[in-house]
Amino acid sequence: MLPEKIRKIFEENLWYVATCGEEPNVIPVGFKCVCEDGRLAIGALLMETTLENIRKNGRVAVACADPLTGEAYQIKGRAEQVFEGEAFEHYRELTRETFKGAISLKCVVIVTPERLIDSSPNEHNKEIIPFAVR
Repeated sequence: MLPEKIRKIFEENLWYVATCGEEPNVIPVGFKCVCEDGRLAIGALLMETTLENIRKNGRVAVACADPLTGEAYQIKGRAEQVFEGEAFEHYRELTRETFKGAISLKCVVIVTPERLIDSSPNEHNKEIIPFAVR
């Protein structure tokens, strides 16, 4: 599990998801959550390059920061695309409610964290933080 203070940073702020294919790619995501088991769920709406990169190599980095304090973290891990289940139904309904049919959910990206890194601009920058995924 992510430490509670770090989980809170991820729950309350925008995420930036980075992948790499032919060239680096990074996008902001707002349809996202930290799952109870410590994995990350992202509702994929317009992520064409991101999804293509995930299909190619499954590698992803997710960064998040509190703009008021500068506290920042990066999660590196493996991503998979999911097309059914509870998270998919949740984000499909949220997409319908939010965009009134103008955009459809493509899938849900589930990120299994492998490393949690402190990215804050202080003496802890680049430190690896221990955690566990259930």
